Amino acid sequence: MARAAELLRAGELVALPTETVYGLAANALDAAAVARIFEIKDRPAHNPVIVHVASAAMARRCVAEWPALADELARAFWPGPLTLVLPCSREIPRIVTAGGATVGVRWPSHPFIQAVVRACDFPLAAPSANLSNQVSPTNARHVLKSLGHRIRLIVDGGRAQVGIESTVVDLTTRPPRVLRPGMIHAESLRALTGELENPGRGTRQAEPSRSPGLSPKHYAPKARLVILDWRDEVDLLAQLAALKAPLRKTHVIAHTQIPAGEHVGCVSVVPHDATAFARAIYAELHRSDEAGAGWIVVETLPDTEEWQAINDRLRRAAA
Repeated sequence: MARAAELLRAGELVALPTETVYGLAANALDAAAVARIFEIKDRPAHNPVIVHVASAAMARRCVAEWPALADELARAFWPGPLTLVLPCSREIPRIVTAGGATVGVRWPSHPFIQAVVRACDFPLAAPSANLSNQVSPTNARHVLKSLGHRIRLIVDGGRAQVGIESTVVDLTTRPPRVLRPGMIHAESLRALTGELENPGRGTRQAEPSRSPGLSPKHYAPKARLVILDWRDEVDLLAQLAALKAPLRKTHVIAHTQIPAGEHVGCVSVVPHDATAFARAIYAELHRSDEAGAGWIVVETLPDTEEWQAINDRLRRAAA
């Protein structure tokens, strides 16, 4: 922890564990350090970076306004996988916000990044620790594979327990708007917000972007990813034949209709449970890429709020 804090104080970048995915962290108040994040990730300048804090008090220093609803949501869901978008303070460099007037702030629950933020006594800008638009890392080995030659320290904090990125809620609009779904579902948020706009329901994203992770193509493995629904193995094989997918280079990720696997390269079974599926899906995509898959076939998921965030990530990965 001391080494991570020392490097961050010196303007260096460090890969740190969070409960969602591993983050590539820099001093959020140091524009030059944040610029290194964009350089190392090959991240487009229009994609803002979430600021990570270790207390609600630190979050309030990052924003120009802290409404009562922010306080209520912070008390209910922090530390945890919820990002609040609010008008940014003058302390936050414009590179963090992609030139916009708002900033996303989050208090992560992983104890290591909390300890580092407290030791530094400044917030950390920390997008996922991987090359831009690729699959996010959920363990230290994923970071090493993607960025190990570009950064000086990767902290191994075990497997990410949530497994996909945080829910992002814009509190500058009325009603509040979910910009990016996550594992804190809209139903839980509505208990405090009342009316709540959801992504893809006739809402138009603001420009410049107020949240990361909104590119049409994002979270993508090297292999071609498709989402299919099949009755049985015969139906699956027929669909793969129609797609001209080479069977031995095809990896299947299933939860309900489990093929035997003798005709395809690999079959992975992930529980038909949204929390467990979110925790496992990125690791499965990484594993398929590492095994040399040409195609990854994911069994269609339920179209409910509980599965909304996972469906969002897979649709963007398949775009």
